[in-house]
Amino acid sequence: MSSVLNTLEKPLTSTGGRRQISWLGRIDPRVRIVAALAFAVVTVACGRLPVLLAALGIAVALLAASRLPAGRTLRRMATMDGFILILLVMLPFTVPGEPMFTIWGLPASREGLLQAVEILLTANAVILALMALVGTMEPVTMGHALHALRVPTALVHLLMFTVRYIDVLREEYLRLRQAMKARGFRPSTDWHCYRSFGYLLGMLLVRSMERSERILDAMKCRGFTGRIPLLDRFAFARRDAVFTAGFSLLLAGLIATEIAHAAS
Repeated sequence: MSSVLNTLEKPLTSTGGRRQISWLGRIDPRVRIVAALAFAVVTVACGRLPVLLAALGIAVALLAASRLPAGRTLRRMATMDGFILILLVMLPFTVPGEPMFTIWGLPASREGLLQAVEILLTANAVILALMALVGTMEPVTMGHALHALRVPTALVHLLMFTVRYIDVLREEYLRLRQAMKARGFRPSTDWHCYRSFGYLLGMLLVRSMERSERILDAMKCRGFTGRIPLLDRFAFARRDAVFTAGFSLLLAGLIATEIAHAAS
């Protein structure tokens, strides 16, 4: 019974993780956002395989520290890798360089293969770090942290409402699709099908606009003036300073290694 109560006290985040169940979850959200941004910039700026492998190792360590569900995280990573798979396959045949092998008369260059590996390592390292550092935050916490970092208020509100109501729009879409199926609609490749999907998209946009107007009216009735009051105030603690110092040393090590490889 106690385990059930502990589970209920720790709600799921947008990535399926539990809120603040690890030491990484207790780091100041502002520090985590800045750390994720700095890690992404440094990783994208690096281009040597040893440095990118080290960056991927750091991202995996952060992921382990965040205690995100391994299976769900790997499935999301596989989805992301699927989008760039075509690019990775085509690069060895489109980048000029030393040929390694030939398929149907098309030579695959070593330089293209290395570039594809670099892109794969960079993308996975950045996404894993973002999921570990930022993906474990609740939307409201992220919004408050962005507001504390002087991000424009309009962008913060847009982010918070998008995260909050994207699932509502998904449920509305599923209801419309269910209504279409109840009327005998079956997807095909004729003009009737294309028009039906166009009507579906238009109805979804209309209902979304109507819902947003109702939400805005309800917020105004509750005294909303364009600013969301902060319930909690962030405080920079000693553990935040230790994390900042350690993470800065890791990033400095990546930069120093990249410069040393470039000079050699």
